[in-house]
Formats: sequence, structure tokens, C-alpha cells
Amino acid sequence: MRTVNIHEAKTHLSRLVDDVATRREPIVIAKAGKPMARLVPLVPERSPRVFGLLAGKIRIADDFDAPLPDDVLKSCEGGGP
Repeated sequence: MRTVNIHEAKTHLSRLVDDVATRREPIVIAKAGKPMARLVPLVPERSPRVFGLLAGKIRIADDFDAPLPDDVLKSCEGGGP
């Protein structure tokens, strides 16, 4: 993690913000060599989920939850083909 002193941060704030945004890597701001703050990239907010967006577009087979055939079940349990 890169560390800059407070004077450099004040002088080059715009460049530091660009660096953090493009590299997605935080920068520590120090005063007299002591870390005081961290400049971090902003994580974009996720848009809220829209329920029912795929309504009518997905079809689930009528036998979706029917028991598996014995040969498939055996292969899933490590019994071989």
C-alpha cells in the first residue's frame, strides 16, 4: 500500500484520487510519518434486485423433482457407470 505525506496529498489530491480509482488500490496519508487516513476506491452501489424480471421466460419441467434413474444415481454416488 502506497503512503504519501499530508503535504503531497494536499498538493496532488486530484491525481491521487485518479490513481486510487484506476488502480483500485488504497493510499495511506501520513502526518510526520504516522499514518492518519486512508484514501480508498469507492465501491459502486448495487442496483436493487427486481423480482419477477424473468417471469414467463423460464420453464421448469414437470418432472424436475422426480427421482433420478438408478444408473445416474449410482454415477453420482461414485458407483461408476
